[in-house]
Amino acid sequence: MALALAGGGPLGAFYELGALHAIEEAIVGRELTQYDMYVGVSSGSLLAAGLANGFDSTRMGSAFIHGESALVPFSPRLLLQPAISEYAQRIARLPNALRGSARQWSGDVLRGAWPALLNLLSKTVPLAVFDSRPLERYLHELFSAPGHTDDFRALRAQLRLVATELDTGRSAVFGDRAHGHVPISKAAVASAALPGLYAPVSIDGRDYVDGALVRTMYASLALEAGCDFVICVNPLVPFDASASNKHRALADEGFDTVLGQTFRTLIHSRMQIGMASFRARFPHADTLLFEPDRHDETMFFTNVFGYTGRHRLAEHAYQQTRRDLRANATALAALLGRHGLELDIKRLKDPRRTFATAARERAAHVRRTPRRLADVLAQLERTLVRGSGSD
Repeated sequence: MALALAGGGPLGAFYELGALHAIEEAIVGRELTQYDMYVGVSSGSLLAAGLANGFDSTRMGSAFIHGESALVPFSPRLLLQPAISEYAQRIARLPNALRGSARQWSGDVLRGAWPALLNLLSKTVPLAVFDSRPLERYLHELFSAPGHTDDFRALRAQLRLVATELDTGRSAVFGDRAHGHVPISKAAVASAALPGLYAPVSIDGRDYVDGALVRTMYASLALEAGCDFVICVNPLVPFDASASNKHRALADEGFDTVLGQTFRTLIHSRMQIGMASFRARFPHADTLLFEPDRHDETMFFTNVFGYTGRHRLAEHAYQQTRRDLRANATALAALLGRHGLELDIKRLKDPRRTFATAARERAAHVRRTPRRLADVLAQLERTLVRGSGSD
């Protein structure tokens, strides 16, 4: 069994977290942290690495949404640290760039100004706005905690994190034999290094950027490895504004919205082609795809850098995924049954359940565990005392 998580930036990561939590609760028979293989691309790499490391959706939700972690507290500020070193490097290039632009302009005073200006900008504009190293340090500390690992080779399950090699445009699969020595934390930030926002990540003398530039879903890696059941979660779906009252003209939303819609459309069309080929290429395998509705305004216009936005999106994805599971329960029963799994219908139909419900249940479980352990030890001590008395 495998789990394949696509990219989608911070917005996609919190959507996936909510969807994964609904899946983890509803599909019983094997916990998501006990699958055989995990494949992550872009922001999906962070969650895939967490699951492979034994962090279930509840623990990741507590850490990434609520900032509550017994190991390493998380803050969205880690994603928004200015790339100071990149700015400094570009400023240092300014004198040489100015001299080169001046020579170009002096050759043709009337027509050379605009090309000279473009040349100057290309040499001095920073490659990135934000620095990914704080996130890498956070992940390294998290995965290096007792009971976890930052080494692909020490994991129980297979983990594959996909990035794009900048100088060739080819995909690089971290966790395979050629890249198994790379720390999981570094591979994850390389896979999520969206050009323009984060600088390329240098690994073994090569530069890597966001893996979604080639493909957003690499479920084929799991199928080619012999997995016969793959759950896929993809947050990158183009928004259909035709039925929206508030967002009917995306061009009015600004440059980032237009760019995001363009990117989602390109990536999603390629993913659909790939998914459509699986039945012919892997006739004995089953794939199950979860993704947002194309009319879902909450998914596309939520600011996840505030606590309210993160919580709202995760809860929204959680409830939407529960609705999808309920609506397709009959068809899913047969598919899941082939792999020793089943749906917890009672839990799916419980209207009181929320994304936060499990966090409270886990906290109660953690409080009960020491008490149960103390009771067991006390019982063991009484048994030993009785045994020694009979001797």
